[in-house]
Amino acid sequence: MSGFVDEANLNVRGGDGGAGSVSFRREAHVPRGGPDGGDGGKGGDLWLYADRESASLLAFRDRPHRRASSGTHGTGGARHGASGTDLRVAVPEGTIIKDAEGNVLADLVKEGDSWLAAEGGRGGRGNARFLSNRRRAPSFAEQGEEGEERWLHLELKLMADVALVGFPNAGKSTLISRVSAAKPKIADYPFTTLEPHLGVVVVDGFEMIMADIPGLIEGASEGKGLGHQFLRHIERARALLVLVDLAPSSHDTSPADQEEVLLRELVRYRPELLERPRLVVGTKADAADGVEWEGVRISAVTGAGVADLLHRTATLVAEARAEQPAPETYIVHRPEPEGVQIERGDDGAYVVMGRPATRAVAVNDLTNPQALEYVRHKLSRLGVDKALARAGARPGDMVRVGGFTFEYVDQEIEVQGRRRSR
Repeated sequence: MSGFVDEANLNVRGGDGGAGSVSFRREAHVPRGGPDGGDGGKGGDLWLYADRESASLLAFRDRPHRRASSGTHGTGGARHGASGTDLRVAVPEGTIIKDAEGNVLADLVKEGDSWLAAEGGRGGRGNARFLSNRRRAPSFAEQGEEGEERWLHLELKLMADVALVGFPNAGKSTLISRVSAAKPKIADYPFTTLEPHLGVVVVDGFEMIMADIPGLIEGASEGKGLGHQFLRHIERARALLVLVDLAPSSHDTSPADQEEVLLRELVRYRPELLERPRLVVGTKADAADGVEWEGVRISAVTGAGVADLLHRTATLVAEARAEQPAPETYIVHRPEPEGVQIERGDDGAYVVMGRPATRAVAVNDLTNPQALEYVRHKLSRLGVDKALARAGARPGDMVRVGGFTFEYVDQEIEVQGRRRSR
């Protein structure tokens, strides 16, 4: 089974907030002690961060769920619950994070880049928080807010200075195994390499990262032979080594025809790839007696020409680094809209949008008269009644706030006791 995975789905969930406590002081000589219920702790947040030690997305293939810990409940005596611990999940450098619709949310390029994937729920307030001149003995507290949950799609694009591009069995794996510590499987048959490999190459103290990209075939830019999966890993490379096979017994096509096909597939996939600095290299020179080739010739088996190639590649990479800025971390910030918005659901109900409104309903026990009165007052202060009137709501219309359904009555919403399942 392959140990390299460059795409994975991940389910993330922040921890739930702890519930607030309903409690009253019960002490000697204090016959009517006030409320002293503590608040619940906040749920832990879940972060994704780029880690140089992570090489692939294999860890998410069989275990796609990650969840931060929840906050604990508040107790009497004004004792607040502890907050949940944040969970930090490592992904490889170069990981692109998308939502379920395919929109890019973040691109974690370098070591330490991090992104908040799922926010933990807020802790519920204890009944001591609801003490007022009108409410001297509040008999309710808030439940903890549920942590944010969603599915993400992770996509890895290797971070390399130079990418080896060529047909299957063109000698890419042999070359990278000779010049670095990378140990890809090597054999004399097509499609030996089914996964990319990274190797660190040092030339006179100059360090560069080389990527062995699985062999391309004609039609790769259209997805043939897993072409899109392989071509993706070329996108971030600063320079390209285009390897053509000089051995007559390996291919039916000439070295020049191989070069033409490879460059055509690159330009069809991403036209800007042809703007990258590149060297065209003839491989297997030890088995190419009599084959005409005016470009660079090497034999990764005997080592002929390899040292010269590495020096030329190092120069190419150094120039590319000076001209091309390093890829930047990309994170989409989507602040929540302020205020209250009203939308129409598929069933004709008026749907109240806005976190303050949905949270006020979700964390309170609407079967408790005091809590119900508090929620009505809270929604009125948030402008929900006026927003519904402007949207055209009429008495008897259904209004949905979060997971609850209400009935609209004379510019007010009245609970009907129906809660939608998550």
